[in-house]
Amino acid sequence: MKEFGLIGKSLVHSFSQTYFTQKFENLGLDDHQYELFELPTISALPELLAQHPNLRGLNVTIPYKEQIWPYLTEISSAAARIGAINVIDCAPDGRYLGHNTDYIGFRESLRDFYPLRGPEARALILGTGGSSKAVEAALRELEIPYWLVSRNPLGAGLTYSDLTPEVLAGHSLIINATPLGTFPQVDACAPIPYAALTPAHYLYDLIYNPSETLFLQKGREAGAQTKNGFEMLCLQAEAAWDIWSK
Repeated sequence: MKEFGLIGKSLVHSFSQTYFTQKFENLGLDDHQYELFELPTISALPELLAQHPNLRGLNVTIPYKEQIWPYLTEISSAAARIGAINVIDCAPDGRYLGHNTDYIGFRESLRDFYPLRGPEARALILGTGGSSKAVEAALRELEIPYWLVSRNPLGAGLTYSDLTPEVLAGHSLIINATPLGTFPQVDACAPIPYAALTPAHYLYDLIYNPSETLFLQKGREAGAQTKNGFEMLCLQAEAAWDIWSK
């Protein structure tokens, strides 16, 4: 049996097991299975690996995308450049290879959603964790300038208190890369001035459960274009499968 799975602290929101279980069934891979592994801390990873010698691949989610580094044998150049890991290739010889497919999924999903390029394109990334690093990498490749937004001052970034209506007017793309609004905490959302949103804005939420977060709901009610992270999830999962199935 070849095992695959997802590690994170809380996985009640995850669709990954359903996605890959269905994929394995469609491909007729009866000797493949996908499991969810909730870890209280990343230090529990070595024990998990010892208990599952047939692991061939892992996805990594909040809050371990940056904490996973010391447990890896090698890191791909793209993941090293991004600074976050969301896929581990568990080689038969005992090596653990870190990759990032989040930025691929987000980049390709954004291409079809956000039409602006050049001087008109400007983005705000809400959050500064591992997911936001993948978003940064994708925006750099697409040559879309951006600001990072966090609760606390971060270098040249912005805080939520800096997000005046004037700032929002100058940034048509707003990306939620925080876990705020993820099931079951669906009543939470990033503290931005939603009343300043217009039909000229594009709101992208990396969250896919629920399908419409409060962040997206408020954007839709203001007339903005909205998109959740489900397509990104599927695209990054397919990129992960390409790595695992080589």
